[in-house]
Amino acid sequence: MSDLHYFRPDWIDASDETLSADVCVYGGTAAGVVTAAKAARLGHHAVLLQPGKFLGGMTTGGLGNTDFGRKHTIGGMARAVYRDIGRLYGVDEEWFFEPSKAQVVIDRLAAEIGDGNVRLCQYLDGVSRDGSNRIEAVHLLGGLTVRARVFIDATYEGDLFGMAGVDFTVGREDNAVYGETLNGTQVDIKHQFDAARTSPFVVAGDPSSGLLPFVEPGDARRRIGRGDHRVQAYNFRVCMTDDPSLKIDWDRPDGYDPLKHELTVRWLAQAEKDPYNDLLRHPRREVVGADHAPRKFDVLTHRTADGYGKTDTNNHGPVSSDFIGANYAWPTADYATRERCFRDHVRYQRGLYWTMANDPRVPDEYRRAVAAWGLPRDEFAATGHWPHQLYVREGRRLVADHVVTEHDCRATRVAEDSVGLGSYTMDSHNCSRFVCPTDAGPVVMNEGDVQVPPTEPYPISYRAVVPKRGQGPNLLVPVCFSASHIAFGSARMEPVFMVLAESVAYAADLALRGDVAVQDVNYDELRPMLEDAGQVLEP
Repeated sequence: MSDLHYFRPDWIDASDETLSADVCVYGGTAAGVVTAAKAARLGHHAVLLQPGKFLGGMTTGGLGNTDFGRKHTIGGMARAVYRDIGRLYGVDEEWFFEPSKAQVVIDRLAAEIGDGNVRLCQYLDGVSRDGSNRIEAVHLLGGLTVRARVFIDATYEGDLFGMAGVDFTVGREDNAVYGETLNGTQVDIKHQFDAARTSPFVVAGDPSSGLLPFVEPGDARRRIGRGDHRVQAYNFRVCMTDDPSLKIDWDRPDGYDPLKHELTVRWLAQAEKDPYNDLLRHPRREVVGADHAPRKFDVLTHRTADGYGKTDTNNHGPVSSDFIGANYAWPTADYATRERCFRDHVRYQRGLYWTMANDPRVPDEYRRAVAAWGLPRDEFAATGHWPHQLYVREGRRLVADHVVTEHDCRATRVAEDSVGLGSYTMDSHNCSRFVCPTDAGPVVMNEGDVQVPPTEPYPISYRAVVPKRGQGPNLLVPVCFSASHIAFGSARMEPVFMVLAESVAYAADLALRGDVAVQDVNYDELRPMLEDAGQVLEP
């Protein structure tokens, strides 16, 4: 696992080079690759800078069980990505795929950007702006400088616009800020402990022993709807296999801390008695040596002739792969801090699977179920078969002249300048754990989970992917676009990011050809270009 990192100083080569381009894209997510490739197709010199060794973000990083909401809303280059992945399997299109297949397609797209125009291990060090707040150049650790006429921030964190002097936010707004009902602190019954049983203390039932890691004092139910700094939990979307010829058994990670998995053991030990935890007793399919396979080991479409498969394994239940409470610093942290956070997430999640498969206090049926799976030898070879991308579900969010909110998702407000559609559930994973008082004594509960479907597919405004007027006149933001916490939870899906990425490439084309600020791009010119490209703009 020695190459599994977010950031290492020795990855960075010293350089005194200055590149000049029409379009500079910072962030090699799938959206970043799409927008740079589209800019190149439109005849512009594009440069793509990736802070890391791998392209594709979550699309190549383990999220193979694609969250798309309503599939018919995905068009243009985004839809073509899933068609190209499908061709690798001999089908028309594929939305449930192995990471290695997605990597092939993303790398082919990146090749269109041109030799020398895709630069890896490029971490932003500074931004130069002129008197009108226009970005003139970005400066990278190691000394590379890139000058461009238009810049596009395609990171999951919003690092470029975070340095560019534009308005942004991190965390959850009060419901009162935008007149919402699902923002701020939320306590729900989904992905929740049984409120009558699980102790939050190091020694169960003994307050003097102190709280378990990442359990906060105070009853979160007293602050429902109130905003805070918390962001929904991160995890790795781990590709697993039950194929004995490929499977690598779980190992106990270096630095393993059993206290960080005590809640897992307590929950699984009582799961048969806990009506909320029936999820573990519903097999997804038969697995070798197991009677019960935990849910969200989502088996991908294509299996071997013997019936073995690979998964996109996500979080599910009161305690799972989400490392709740460990990510608050990430959105605005420096690279060294993110590296520590990244490694902590790797250690936690590897420790979780080892605990579930090996701790003798875990009921035997669950230990056998988890032990039947392991990492596949033919995925993520460069990073010890573990995904290279942490699932950063939200980082900074732009605050622009249009903020996508619950009102857009519920169709009580409809943007007239659509550059793509959102359609997924208003979704937030849990954000924290807290001590809940009960008649039987304090117990642990989760807060932050929301899962409410939108009324219908809804337009995302062009004004949400550009900064406010007077800010960032040559900056476009297709990933960390302007949205409230809960609305971003609906639209933050890889296909939507790619849709918006293609749309902003066309906007950049108009801004370049007209020599105008991105806020002054004529939407009446932009819209027919998007429609001709196959974008779906109306519900």
